[in-house]
Amino acid sequence: MLAHLLEDSHLATLERLPGLVEQRAAPVGLSEILILLADLREQSLVALHPDGKRTLPVDASLAGRAFRDVALIATARDGGHHFWIPLLDGTERIGVLGVAARSSDRSTVDCVRALASLVAFMLVSKRPHSDTYQMLVRSQPMAIAAEVVWPLMPPLTFATDNLVLTAVLEPAYEIGGDAIDYAIRGDVVHLSIFDAMGHDQSAGLTVALATATCRSHRRRGANLVDTSVAVDQVIGEQFGGRRFATGVLAELDYRTGTLHWVNRGHPPPLLIRQGRWLHQLQCRPAPPMGFQLPAAPVLCREHLEPGDRLLFYTDGIVEARDTRGRQFGLRRFADFVIRREADGCSAPETLRRLMRTVLDHQHGRLQDDASALLVEWQHDREKTLLVRTPTRA
Repeated sequence: MLAHLLEDSHLATLERLPGLVEQRAAPVGLSEILILLADLREQSLVALHPDGKRTLPVDASLAGRAFRDVALIATARDGGHHFWIPLLDGTERIGVLGVAARSSDRSTVDCVRALASLVAFMLVSKRPHSDTYQMLVRSQPMAIAAEVVWPLMPPLTFATDNLVLTAVLEPAYEIGGDAIDYAIRGDVVHLSIFDAMGHDQSAGLTVALATATCRSHRRRGANLVDTSVAVDQVIGEQFGGRRFATGVLAELDYRTGTLHWVNRGHPPPLLIRQGRWLHQLQCRPAPPMGFQLPAAPVLCREHLEPGDRLLFYTDGIVEARDTRGRQFGLRRFADFVIRREADGCSAPETLRRLMRTVLDHQHGRLQDDASALLVEWQHDREKTLLVRTPTRA
């Protein structure tokens, strides 16, 4: 089954995948194939189906439960069994696969797991050049600035055996001035978060320049200070000092826990240790990037302890205001993450719920871009991002 599907996929478009999977899965006793894709805000699961746009809510369906908990959900029905299993790109949740089978023995469960892995791989291989994929996962038109920013983003969740990174950006369809980035080189992960001035197309271009310049210089082996200076120069030369971006550029050795970072006029990261907010990581900030001022950036250092969590964020989260003008606030932001950890939520699910709470605080309409990057180091929670033991519904 897997070999035939893999061979079929080379010449298949995204639209053909459900039919191919159904055809190849039938001989091994799997049927009723339903491929569901998570929408951009991870609020709904949308069917990849030729007959129309069927959706299931993430917060109120068995398929949504499989997505939220990263678990295989099994139910008995009509003398057979039905499974919902997350579709993962590495550790990033991209959707859910629905499958019916005559039994639920170990062999069947192993087959369902293998099929889900291959379906996810095929979806990811088709996604970059498929407008169908992008149209399915959108519930409203996307602003031009957001069209600039989203293709720059790496997968919003990544994990190794002792590191978890996950991020969220809102307002998803109108994001213009925020961006996050990360990359691995050996035992070091580079982290960056940018917040450009404004919310228009120029903001999107500013943050695109910041991200591209950062990538270009770190791939040449430049250090954090020199990379931030290069971003400052590129934005300044492009906009003549009329545009700027704040940001934090950091590198974490995820074997030793040594963190280095540079702050360019940005809110300092938060450190959460042993289930409580410890403090903000203080580092004398240099001016935002784009003004080309002579002040030299300072390279700062911190040594993390096993189990530490870092929160990088833009001010749109903590400054979100309700109808009475009350800010969401730094304390509420940190406490929310700590409580979700106590509840057993994975890092991606924590940020998904956080952003829904921030949106509710502003009645669904953010006044500023709001982004967060959560880093867990040696937190012993990496396996919560992989499909867990089948759960009976």
